[in-house]
Amino acid sequence: MLVSVRSWLRRRVEAASARGDSGMTAIEFVLLTPLLFFMIFATVQFALYFFADHVAQAAAQAGARKARATADESPGAWRGEAQDVVAGYIAQLGPQLVLSPDVRTVQPQANTVGVEITAKVPSVFPGLDLTVHAQSVGPVERFVKEGEN
Repeated sequence: MLVSVRSWLRRRVEAASARGDSGMTAIEFVLLTPLLFFMIFATVQFALYFFADHVAQAAAQAGARKARATADESPGAWRGEAQDVVAGYIAQLGPQLVLSPDVRTVQPQANTVGVEITAKVPSVFPGLDLTVHAQSVGPVERFVKEGEN
């Protein structure tokens, strides 16, 4: 098998030399190398964006869990506690990945609370500004003693 590959390659090189295509390989290399690098960097950018999106979503869900658990106990303090949990998640999972996060607590209805995050993603390509947005909202957990409504 190896011999047949070598002989095929030798015949190919000899045929190219006979036709005068000896410079085609260099031209193909020059034209295809930038395309190859673009594809590699685009793959890296794709991975950065989706990992940052997952980090933001996990942080929003953790903040919303904290907000849901503490909103009934401490009506005003739940906002700060939820933002602290979000900041802790981002610091653990991706401090260099979720850049300048804007964390807001939301209360769309009377008995629901949540967290909304908007942040920038680092870019491989100059001038490309990508942002991620994550939101998690849920009902306030209210613990009722037996016999109460």
